Amino acid sequence: MKAIVYGEYGGPEMLRLAEVPEPKVGPDSVLVEVRAASVNPVDWKLREGYLDAAIETFFPVIPGWDVAGVVERPGPSVPEFAPGDEVIGYVREDVLRRGTYAQKVAAPVRSLARKPRNLTWAQAASLPLAGLTAYQSLVHRLRVADGDTVLVHAASGGVGSLAVQIARARGARVIGTASERNHGFLRSLGAEPVSYGEGLEDRVSEIVPGGVTAVFDAVGGDALAATPKLAAEGARVASVADGSVTELGGSYLFVRPDSADLTALVELVEAGKVTVEIAEVLPLEEAAEAQRRNAEGHTRGKIAIEVSR
Repeated sequence: MKAIVYGEYGGPEMLRLAEVPEPKVGPDSVLVEVRAASVNPVDWKLREGYLDAAIETFFPVIPGWDVAGVVERPGPSVPEFAPGDEVIGYVREDVLRRGTYAQKVAAPVRSLARKPRNLTWAQAASLPLAGLTAYQSLVHRLRVADGDTVLVHAASGGVGSLAVQIARARGARVIGTASERNHGFLRSLGAEPVSYGEGLEDRVSEIVPGGVTAVFDAVGGDALAATPKLAAEGARVASVADGSVTELGGSYLFVRPDSADLTALVELVEAGKVTVEIAEVLPLEEAAEAQRRNAEGHTRGKIAIEVSR
């Protein structure tokens, strides 16, 4: 089968299209014929070796943790899925070796849920990692509920735009930071947009004089550092981009595969409360370019990779 691989850490030029063996399917896994994958910042950070101290790597590596596709064969201890089922998954294993930029992937059943009926393959493939990141932060860490006012940093990005929608679905008022060109997009999601950068404190205070009750950070750095001045006393803070959030009394989250959480996301999508913004779709052979564009950090929504139709 065809897959994108890299044989050592390095830049996007390390990625190449190759013929690789079809993956073996363990008892608790499902062989998925991949229709689409999506690009996340962790993909190129792993490729450049940033997480080498945390995740054991076996070269050559097939990148990618997001998938949407059709079940070809379930493992012997997987009654949940049958051949022909359409599924999505956040397919992260305990080591870095085989990913989703491939024609087929063996996905642990704990990482899968059924595909939302109202999403395209590209949208469906772009939901799992970003959606779970937002969902687990807002629901399990921040416990966002009706009556909250939530500030979302980097609200127009792949994770941030989903966080806005999930918070709104839970009854919260949402303030979202983004560049001015994305303010209309944020309004369409139900958020009140503010421009990031100098003067952010004044702009947020004008909208929410008493401060926000919860902060979800998807960018880190200066935005996170400004958070204490934007939050009400006792506000909950979570970041998925900057571990220094713990110094502010907040929590840092690295998303984990969870079939129940992913199913909850699917239900929100099918109820019309959450959708996935796609910036562009590139073919599998242009995966290097897809990662380059993602690393630039200016994408509204997600970049998807079409593997097959």
